[in-house]
Amino acid sequence: MAVRVGIAGWIDKSLIESGLFYPMHAKSPDQRLQFYASQFSLVEVDSTYYGMPKKENSELWVARTKPGFTFDVKSFSLFTNHPTKPMALPKDIRDELPEKLREKNLYVEHMPDELLDASWERFREALEPLRAAGRLGAVFFQFPPWFLPSSRSLSYIEQCQERMFGFQVAVELRKPEWLDARHRDGTLAFLRTRDIPYVAVDVPQGHPTSMPQVFDVTSTKLAVVRFHGRNHETWDLKGAPPNLRFRYELGQAGARPDEQQLLELLGEERPAAREAARGLAEIMAAKCLFSDEARDGPWTTKAPETTSGPGNANSLTNGASRSALPIRSGRS
Repeated sequence: MAVRVGIAGWIDKSLIESGLFYPMHAKSPDQRLQFYASQFSLVEVDSTYYGMPKKENSELWVARTKPGFTFDVKSFSLFTNHPTKPMALPKDIRDELPEKLREKNLYVEHMPDELLDASWERFREALEPLRAAGRLGAVFFQFPPWFLPSSRSLSYIEQCQERMFGFQVAVELRKPEWLDARHRDGTLAFLRTRDIPYVAVDVPQGHPTSMPQVFDVTSTKLAVVRFHGRNHETWDLKGAPPNLRFRYELGQAGARPDEQQLLELLGEERPAAREAARGLAEIMAAKCLFSDEARDGPWTTKAPETTSGPGNANSLTNGASRSALPIRSGRS
């Protein structure tokens, strides 16, 4: 089993403007990616959610990172039942939309079958350079709170996996009822049957939107934990930017995952984790993503104004190393 640690994006505005992570000479997105990849071995790409990715970008990302670096990619919003602006579609597909669909948000059920097929194919083609080069980790299907536990929803998850045949997919659910007493066992059993990783999340508990802290391993190939922070004050702020909503420092008193917690989440003390790790050798079996994009970092002497993804990722990397978990960093 190998453990990778990273954050959500390398060109986040607040991360760049803080001046606390990138060196002065890293001015372009390419230079920032190269520096980022020297610090961490994993990154999450968010831009693919907001607009259909392009093959050319994937080719550039491959060229500007070394073998062993991994990109996790968010699914395009249309495929996860989120509202999608027509302008987010490639022009040739957008031009084929019926007139009545061009001026409002689209949902997947509105798309004509042939245009939906073309959209899936374009998405796969765009990610193929990453997959072929061994740089693609998982494609994250992050379903919204209105994606309810039902046979129809399970069937749709199956369709997504089938549409992405040959690509590793992972599923994050954002409706707490998926993991309540009535649905939890069935949800996890379904994912295990399909060998789909469940994306576990660490979030503040007690809010209507809080997903239960379930860290079960549901795939023999991959386990994913995303740390959103536990900031109760900002969790439900409507319209708050990520660097405010997810502002949280893992190193603060009582908040840092200690070695025992890390072993419980990722280590071989968990029977499910032992099962997932058997026979994987060099295959990545667990990772941790931080969506807390802000300003701090252990490599700077400046006083941080807020906390940061890089600082939190570095904190967990150090904790995992002390726990003797096989971390792969950008330096290794």
